[in-house]
Amino acid sequence: MGIKDFSWSEKKGAGDDHEVHPDAIAPGYASRDSDEIVEGVNENADQLHRRLGNRQIQLMAIGGSIGTALFVSIGSGLHHGGPGSLFIAYTIYACMLGLVNNCISEMTILMPVSGGFVRLAGEWVDDAFGFMAGWNFFLYEALLIPFEITALTTVLGFWSDNIPPWSVPIAAIILYAALNVLAVRIYGEAEFWLSGGKVILIFMLFTFTFITMVGGNPQHDAYGFRYWKNPGSFAEYMTTGALGRFEGFLGALWSASFTVVGPEYISMVAAEAKRPRIYIKNAFKTVYYRFGLFFIMGALAVGIVIPYNDKTLTNILAGNSGGSGTAAASPYVIAMTNLGISVFPHIVNALLVTSIFSAGNSYTYCATRTLYGLALEGRAPKFLRKCTKNGVPVYCFAIVMIFPCLSFLQIGSGSQVVLNWLIALITAGGVIDYIVMCITYIFFYRAVKAQGIDRRTFPYRGWFQPYSAYIGLVWMVCIVSCYGYSSFTPWSVSTFFSYYTMVIVSPALFIIWKVLKRTKFVKPHEADLMWERPVIDAYEGTFIDPPVGFWTEMLDLVGLGRFVKGAGAHRDRRLSSVADIEQRRMSAK
Repeated sequence: MGIKDFSWSEKKGAGDDHEVHPDAIAPGYASRDSDEIVEGVNENADQLHRRLGNRQIQLMAIGGSIGTALFVSIGSGLHHGGPGSLFIAYTIYACMLGLVNNCISEMTILMPVSGGFVRLAGEWVDDAFGFMAGWNFFLYEALLIPFEITALTTVLGFWSDNIPPWSVPIAAIILYAALNVLAVRIYGEAEFWLSGGKVILIFMLFTFTFITMVGGNPQHDAYGFRYWKNPGSFAEYMTTGALGRFEGFLGALWSASFTVVGPEYISMVAAEAKRPRIYIKNAFKTVYYRFGLFFIMGALAVGIVIPYNDKTLTNILAGNSGGSGTAAASPYVIAMTNLGISVFPHIVNALLVTSIFSAGNSYTYCATRTLYGLALEGRAPKFLRKCTKNGVPVYCFAIVMIFPCLSFLQIGSGSQVVLNWLIALITAGGVIDYIVMCITYIFFYRAVKAQGIDRRTFPYRGWFQPYSAYIGLVWMVCIVSCYGYSSFTPWSVSTFFSYYTMVIVSPALFIIWKVLKRTKFVKPHEADLMWERPVIDAYEGTFIDPPVGFWTEMLDLVGLGRFVKGAGAHRDRRLSSVADIEQRRMSAK
């Protein structure tokens, strides 16, 4: 399509009317949807469709970042570190991940391509680096699916121990298949409602925390911050004294590294978002608020409702009591039981079911799109590029659906054992993703400087760069290097490999691909910073209607959107042909 023949000056930043270069025009995907006309201009340089609206993207960003860990697994961080260490650890880690978000947001909003940050790594750093990043993220997402299914099995066990362990994986696999094999719009709508349940759950738990701590409980006990004083704010872990309290902080920090996530899911969904320069930008900008509200406030609330040495929590984490990994192990449910609240735990458990199912659904989507992105760049077999007429990578989806079958391991080994295996393998993979984002941004920033491009012309410009990238990189390298230190005290081969398998595999993937393909690092002045931007600019330039706000779309759901000032009967409509685009451009002049 002649994309590389563009000069940067032909393209303008956010807020300017995008001029449509003839080379960027290609036959689009046929559609007869009444609310949008998509013929005439490509939505992507591949076969994916842009069908996700603002409200769907915002809720999917929440759905991908909030899972079992925030409601259940966070209890282990509290037990190891105490409420003070937990709060500090989650605050620090969320701030550091905010620096990483600052990097990936600028690159993704500029280049919202299929495969997200994985393809950016291969395009601007090294093809071998993209190969490593892609397969690491694919395995990370694919292994999260059986983790959530296993957690779903144990949460359902809160009500009955008679549920066959094979039945839940079968039901989950069928439902994930049904939701992901359909058009992305159907998936987005399902995830919107499922993620809404997570938001309701977390606000319910915050409300529970506040009301009960001021005395609104059956015992009329205004306990406040009692547990920060007795047994104390900082717990000892593994050893005693100051070193033990520091190790307790590290235990809480490792919990945060597994729990606090988010930017990677927005990057992956960008290629199927309507108006990515606006809607994806809004999603990235709200990440900071989500970190503060959901994760930091969540860590604070957990440290308020129960002490770190609560007998029930201690027994469950030690494997001496039933309920490990289930709603019964949730600090909130333990607190409700301690206070004599009988009905609310069942409501929390019901919402936990939707929360866990939603997380697994998000991971299925991301794993499928990651494998598709690898295939587009030749890092996976070409047949995986095949998409249905609705834009679903069907063969990628079929391969991804093999991984949920790992959840059947719980039949023989027990759900908690499988959960522990998966958590140990998964955590390192997630942190490696953030290392990839930081390194990619450093190369991207060098290329921008070398080619004399003003970052102020970008749709979004990250702050405090490139220092944000360097600080985030050093922090994440320290986390991934040290989080398995407990395997050295005492030395345990099995524990070592459970923690560091992905740390060993990822560099090996990089070296193998680099040797086989003889790839080279991309030099700053040779980096293709135009790439797919003309196609995206052309697509963005076809919209007739102004962008739709999140709350406007929410009002549309209940039929009140028409009362919004300036709102028309349609949303996000597009011009139907190249002639219309040219006519609009001439009229603007």
